[in-house]
Amino acid sequence: MSPQLKNKLLAAGALAIAAGALIFVTQSSIGQNLIYYWTPSEMLAKGSVAIGPTIRLGGVVEGGSIQWNEAQGTLSFRVCDSEATPEKTCVPVHSTEVPPQMFREHIGVVIEGNLGKNAVFSSKRLMVNHSNEYQAPHDGQPPADWKNSVSETAP
Repeated sequence: MSPQLKNKLLAAGALAIAAGALIFVTQSSIGQNLIYYWTPSEMLAKGSVAIGPTIRLGGVVEGGSIQWNEAQGTLSFRVCDSEATPEKTCVPVHSTEVPPQMFREHIGVVIEGNLGKNAVFSSKRLMVNHSNEYQAPHDGQPPADWKNSVSETAP
């Protein structure tokens, strides 16, 4: 067997294995293990199907809707599809956990929990959707100001 034929057979074999692996991944149930989230309008469009099971809700925290009761340890706010649309769909959210440090108005969030029959989403887990752009503090900036630079909202 010549070296050129041997190399061609090895290349063909490697391509066949790669193609087989790709077919296996696309045809197997790997897609069923992915976790997606629904926007408020998608969740409400599901109707009674959305009431009860644990789901993930993703959206933007509506400005002026955050109510934190430190004494009782409860947090209430509204999550909307988007701040940009005038006909935004919003869902009230109730949580008994301490919010993440970066939690604020007009920030993207993903909430895991249940939609109740009263159309209030009960949160079991609250995650903040944030930018991956890190900006180091400026020279001479005191540590107390670092938090302000992290929590500044975009215009």
